[in-house]
Amino acid sequence: MGFDDYRALEQLLEEDGATVVDALDRHAGSRDTQVAVTYGETGEQRMYGELARRTDSIAGNLAASGVAPGSFVGVLTTNPLLSTEMMFGAWKCGAIYAPVNYLYAGSMLAYTLNDSAPVTLVVDAGLVGAVADVWPQLTHHPNIVLFGATDAISAADAAGATGTTATPFEVTPFEALLSQAERPRVRIEAQTPCSLVYTSGTTGPSKGVLQPHRWITQYTWPYRRRLTDEDVLYNDLPMYHVGGAYTNVVVALWVGAQVVLWNRFSPNDFWDRIREHGCTAALLLDVMIPWLLGQPASDRDRLNSLNKVHMQPLPLRHREFAERFGIDIVTAGFGQTESGTTIHMILEECAEGEGTPQELYRGKSRQQLREESAAAGVTVLDGREVTRKAATGRPLPFFEVAILDERDRPCPLGTPGHLGIRGKLPHVLFSEYVGKPEKTVEATRNLWFHTGDLVVQDGEGLFYFLDRLGDRIRVRGENVSSVHVEEILQSHPGIEVCAVVGVPSTRSDEDEIIAFVQPVEGASLTVEELRVHAEDTMPRFMRPYAYRIVPEIPRTPTNKLEKHKLRAMLAEETA
Repeated sequence: MGFDDYRALEQLLEEDGATVVDALDRHAGSRDTQVAVTYGETGEQRMYGELARRTDSIAGNLAASGVAPGSFVGVLTTNPLLSTEMMFGAWKCGAIYAPVNYLYAGSMLAYTLNDSAPVTLVVDAGLVGAVADVWPQLTHHPNIVLFGATDAISAADAAGATGTTATPFEVTPFEALLSQAERPRVRIEAQTPCSLVYTSGTTGPSKGVLQPHRWITQYTWPYRRRLTDEDVLYNDLPMYHVGGAYTNVVVALWVGAQVVLWNRFSPNDFWDRIREHGCTAALLLDVMIPWLLGQPASDRDRLNSLNKVHMQPLPLRHREFAERFGIDIVTAGFGQTESGTTIHMILEECAEGEGTPQELYRGKSRQQLREESAAAGVTVLDGREVTRKAATGRPLPFFEVAILDERDRPCPLGTPGHLGIRGKLPHVLFSEYVGKPEKTVEATRNLWFHTGDLVVQDGEGLFYFLDRLGDRIRVRGENVSSVHVEEILQSHPGIEVCAVVGVPSTRSDEDEIIAFVQPVEGASLTVEELRVHAEDTMPRFMRPYAYRIVPEIPRTPTNKLEKHKLRAMLAEETA
């Protein structure tokens, strides 16, 4: 690639600003009184100017409290509006937004806080007890900022509410971060670290993925290109995931649109929410599609403003969904916490004029999308042509993509292999797994980032996701490490050894977690005991769907669990 090509790619990537912080500053001046964020749960709103001023103050007060550029700012909350303000406040002082999964408690919460070691941790009043419970296990004690209580409370108060004892800690009310303070003068560049997002790997506990600002620029690029400031984005995904934080919130604020935030997905309320707020774009994970299609059909199904939906992975029923609910455009692709958005495509679904009613349609026209996508090298297809599950499209211009064999050699066309990715520009991929240099080296060996996913390419150049390599399981939109589930189950004193496998769900396009348990000799275990243990020690999405108590789990001569035999056993049962 020559220098001119390099410069062209760089300009294409950053044509509307290098960072979303720059974009928010720009909109604060030109759209001061336009709605930026609506919190659907309470009706609260933030105008662009107000959001900019509040996050300026948060940045100034964080800096004054000792948060330096490059420090981690943890956020443990169910409130996506709070997460949005803390995310931008952290970025404006040069710090790193480090959200924590609010379902975590006990050892999982302690692991995440010890691994990320935030200088400051913003916590919901309803979750501060969980922090108090693990306080003695923490190797680093952050400054605690309490959200959602009028008066500061101590860790002892929180611990008392849960019936435990813990080392007391002082807390600062969140309102203190909103007192007027001058925004720090920090320089944000492409390589400046901005976020630490945890993702489940194929082996062991979650890894903290450190992302630079250019990672967010490339990740959001294809989504920003399809929107205008007339659009309203819908979000019910958690802000500790890149989908909620970046695909929806960052994208909306970058283009000067509005984003409407909800705490969680509801198939019963989804369309009422869309109609009430006039939402034009949404991200639907695979498990959401059958839930929405499972709702009783209605004459009002197509009477909504939603004209653009991103589906990942793309389900077989994408066309059925689009035609029933009048969706004009469906996008799909391949994205990861480490790689960002590397493969992408746009599908034209309903025939022109038969999708979103004209009086409700807002945003770019089909013709605009076609012309702009062609100029930028983004694939546009007729949705009727894509009849294979988990199609992802073609690589975006910022990446080199290959399908590799076990020795990192390119596979012949049509042969499945490991998806490898290289950036054509610096800092478009993640920087590192924090605190795990050996995992970083392993994932980036031989000058490729190894995604851990099995894919195949057809003769038209389209990539298709086939399966996960290793023992990662997909449940409720989460990537679950089987090793992590096994580690937690193993803490039950009656379990000698356990093995967890994922099997295709009969209820969705995702997986079910099945746990095989070998009891300690002489112990009498019941499935009910195991369910209670799981409820006490892990979040809902990690809990096994079913248990098999067996006298012995098959192992190799080198003592490795033979999970293929367990899967075969399940297949036999199903047959």
